[in-house]
Amino acid sequence: MEEKIKAEFLKSGFTLEDEEEILKKCRAFCLNYSLEPSDLVSSWEVYYLNRQLDESVVKDADMYGFLGHLQDEQVEAVVKREPGLHMYSFKDVDMILNDEGEDSNEVVLGTPSDKSEILHLDEYNSAQKTNGNICSSGRISKLVTPFGKRSNKFVVKLKIDNLPTTETMNGMHHHENLEDDIIKRIQPNKSYSLVVHRSWLEPGCRFIYDRIEDRFNALENRIRNHAAALVASGLYEEPVDPSVASQSIFAVGMICCDGEGHLNDKSILLQSSVEHSGGQRVRLELNKLSHFSVFPGQVVGIKGHNPSGHCLIASELVDSVPLSFAADTNLRPAKKQALDEEIQATKFPSSPTEITLIIAAGPFTTTENLLFEPLKELLTYATRKCTQLLILLGPFIDSEHPQIKKGTVDLSFDEVFRLEVLRMVQDYLGYMGSNAQVVIIPSVRDANHDFVFPQPAFDLDPLDIKHQITSLTNPGIFEADEVKIGCCTVDILKHLSGEELSRHSVDGTPSDRLSRLASHILSQRSFYPLYPPAEGVPLDFSLAPEALNISSVPDLLILPSDIKYFVKVVSLGGTSEGEEQMKKCVCINPGRLAKGEGGGTFVELKYQGSPDKMNASIIGI
Repeated sequence: MEEKIKAEFLKSGFTLEDEEEILKKCRAFCLNYSLEPSDLVSSWEVYYLNRQLDESVVKDADMYGFLGHLQDEQVEAVVKREPGLHMYSFKDVDMILNDEGEDSNEVVLGTPSDKSEILHLDEYNSAQKTNGNICSSGRISKLVTPFGKRSNKFVVKLKIDNLPTTETMNGMHHHENLEDDIIKRIQPNKSYSLVVHRSWLEPGCRFIYDRIEDRFNALENRIRNHAAALVASGLYEEPVDPSVASQSIFAVGMICCDGEGHLNDKSILLQSSVEHSGGQRVRLELNKLSHFSVFPGQVVGIKGHNPSGHCLIASELVDSVPLSFAADTNLRPAKKQALDEEIQATKFPSSPTEITLIIAAGPFTTTENLLFEPLKELLTYATRKCTQLLILLGPFIDSEHPQIKKGTVDLSFDEVFRLEVLRMVQDYLGYMGSNAQVVIIPSVRDANHDFVFPQPAFDLDPLDIKHQITSLTNPGIFEADEVKIGCCTVDILKHLSGEELSRHSVDGTPSDRLSRLASHILSQRSFYPLYPPAEGVPLDFSLAPEALNISSVPDLLILPSDIKYFVKVVSLGGTSEGEEQMKKCVCINPGRLAKGEGGGTFVELKYQGSPDKMNASIIGI
């Protein structure tokens, strides 16, 4: 049997590190659970993908976790055959046997976990927990999860250091030894002045009822605004109807696809505004361009000619508009909310502005349970580093989590959010002191919030320390000590990557695809320029289309995505005539804090007024 098991592993592309020991254990697994070698290897492939193991090497160290995976599969199979039967796992037995010894759990006094156990124990005693980490007696159980057994913690995946050596973040290169450090807690010496720019979306359940008129007006306004900005720059003439035969033409319109499916060279259409062409569409040919990048919904300017009136042949494509770097002077006044009136009234004369922050995006718990272990680890790390500003982006109660989808949670989604997520955040802030602040942004994947985009902020009115927790809309823009930060939790980068049609320069210059995708957001002045939206995005233009607008380039743009994490400096503006100033923006994809049954990544950033003076690390948890 061992030879058959080895052959199945090799057939699936795996190699065995300690062959004799691994095959001996795998043979025992097959005998104990009546598995064929092919079934065993299939289960290993599922375990391998869920744990996101880096190498296609079967290691003896992974056999214990694999055994737990096989046990879970057996339990699920029995439950499917006999739905009314309750199966006790080894974890349940361990929890019961060790119930009397729970009081001996090691707790570091004064930490968020200590406060959690003391301040909120009575709340847990009154209700059955959602995820089994609290026994019926109210004491914390000794559940050992795959996430808790991981060996590598806080590993630097990527680092950008543009600061002098003496100004780099203290200890950012010592993450691997963080667990052994004895760090003295020092409260942040000041609190950042936070000002929210977008707050007109009020909390409350909404249904998608936007009319065709709402969509038409929103798209028409985008085309008109782009055309007006291009003309106002003095570099382009007034746009005309692109469907009229002409030897020289400049038109502004939106990229569309001729039919269903993705864009290709033969299916690109340009839809101009009603003002200039009555909303007519014309085929657009880009064969003469050496490089371009287009997607449905993108508003562009086209120089070219239309010899027949049926096809616009482009000689130049303008995919961005002149961006104003000043304050939002031409928009209607937005309600600016001061989160700390005393601090807001105080001006901090820092030149340049310096902020230190940690950025993390959900899910905040692994797919195995609802223990929120990655969130706890993150807050522990932020406590050790005395971080002044923590930005948390949803989903928090992920609607795609297996237990949420199956409906096996006994509490309401709001209760899980309050008792798990907000409780940890409150304990963290209570420990750090009044100068620490947390910004929370929802996601359309949050099961406890409005399924609509743009999305209102979480309602956090009942919280005792609401002045330290900022609830932002999705998307949203705020300022931290005059550093403008834009955030959007809808995965626009992934959506654009699936719809973009691009051609690289013939000179062989490498194209940074991640930077290009992020630059589309800024050059289009929209947090979600893709139209039609991707499947599953509840885009509703009837709510507040202004919420999608980016009137000026932010200093930091946070775009959580399932694609690979990155920190990129994107440059915008600048013309051959030198009439427009170059503007740089730091675009950040922190990745996901939890991935499957394992940990993901987050970003630690020190920003001193310019992308040329920053220190950023992407850290694996």
